[in-house]
Amino acid sequence: MLSALHPLPRMVVCLVWIAASILVFDAVFQLATILVAALALILAERRSPLLVLALMVPFALFGFGFLTTSVLFRQESDFALHVASESPFGGAALSAGIVLFLRAIACGMVSALFALTTDPGQLIKAMMVSWRLPPSIGYALFSALHLVPDLVGEARQMRLARAMRRGRPPRRIPGPGEAAALVVPLLAYAIRRASRSAIAMEARGLGAGPQRTVTGAPRAGKRDAAFVVAAVALMGASLAVAALVG
Repeated sequence: MLSALHPLPRMVVCLVWIAASILVFDAVFQLATILVAALALILAERRSPLLVLALMVPFALFGFGFLTTSVLFRQESDFALHVASESPFGGAALSAGIVLFLRAIACGMVSALFALTTDPGQLIKAMMVSWRLPPSIGYALFSALHLVPDLVGEARQMRLARAMRRGRPPRRIPGPGEAAALVVPLLAYAIRRASRSAIAMEARGLGAGPQRTVTGAPRAGKRDAAFVVAAVALMGASLAVAALVG
């Protein structure tokens, strides 16, 4: 459902929600943000609840660093508590470390929601049409998107060639030495690929004129406006609940 919406309003809504999570130092608002992002992935995008929980793990580990730093280092804990006391939605009883922990998860889940519901190609096309993204930057991003899977395939071929030379099958996960040995060949492959792409785009008249036709670019509609209104209303309700509880 969210994947069918225009990517630019969705990106703006996610950025505003992340900014609100950073500015509003309140545990209730952070919990509401996590709940909204998780329910959007489960109910609107039909994602598995286990997948949503797994997505929270790296952000929780990141937030745990804030929590332990806030608890173990007195100076930073005092600073966080001072920020919490000055926040209009903050509560004195709330632990600053827990709020920092929840804020890391909230920002991460909103970012994951945008990443899982957005096609990178559609996002670039929308930015080229609606935000006048220069073609040189747009097509460079397209080239980078196509380069990533080719890099994976090239790395696989290099590992197979090295394994055949050693006479034993490759390991499932490359070790540090093998990974370091792949850096220079893959970098050389990426540079050659980028050079060929630049020459091909220049030969096709990339900088010939400002007017271009972008096929398949998403168009904004009424449902995108309804999504923005619903998101703003939901954020306002979350702030109101946080103010009442705090």
